[in-house]
Amino acid sequence: MRHVLALCLALFAAACQGTRTLADPVLEIRGPEATELGVATDYGLVFLGRTARSGSIEVTAWFGDGPSIELAVVEPLGGGLFTAEPEIRLPRVPVSFGTPAPGTRLLAIGRVGRELWREEVTVESDASITGIVTTIPSAIERADGQVGAGLYRFDPAHPEHLTLVGLVSGRVEVSDASGSPRRYLTAVGPDQLWRLVTYQRNRTHKRKFVYRDDVM
Repeated sequence: MRHVLALCLALFAAACQGTRTLADPVLEIRGPEATELGVATDYGLVFLGRTARSGSIEVTAWFGDGPSIELAVVEPLGGGLFTAEPEIRLPRVPVSFGTPAPGTRLLAIGRVGRELWREEVTVESDASITGIVTTIPSAIERADGQVGAGLYRFDPAHPEHLTLVGLVSGRVEVSDASGSPRRYLTAVGPDQLWRLVTYQRNRTHKRKFVYRDDVM
């Protein structure tokens, strides 16, 4: 009997671990007329509000056995950031509040439909632009709808260990004194992400998550 119980517990733990490994923090945010991406963090969901800045949205999260669509209500954070709170706990990542220095390698992660993409980018520096700017990953050159994709610090030896440092806000082209164009990926970074932490700490009522069989 003890051997059977131990085997059941081992199988249950393996199944849970498999689901946690396959799940990811990249979210699709669907508003009334468009979609964007967002990220589920330790402090809650964060996105840029390009699809909706108030009212109800659909949040699609991907778990080990597929996507789950949840309803939530948009809450403004300030600084061009927004949050919402689905009733279930989502796969999530920690947040880094240190601005990456020029030359730092980051991992950009987004999604096109069901397909997740990952590409390394390099933090750049340009006196004419404020905030984080990086090289542009080829996935963003090829696909629309990647606003809100995450930029992460990462450990090449442990690719599952990610820390969010920014949300992709767009692309920009500037010219130097000679007229030569330079193109960058722009992102909202730690100088605004702190608002998510402040929002969570100032909430007077903490919502309890619902645990459902379809997302276990």
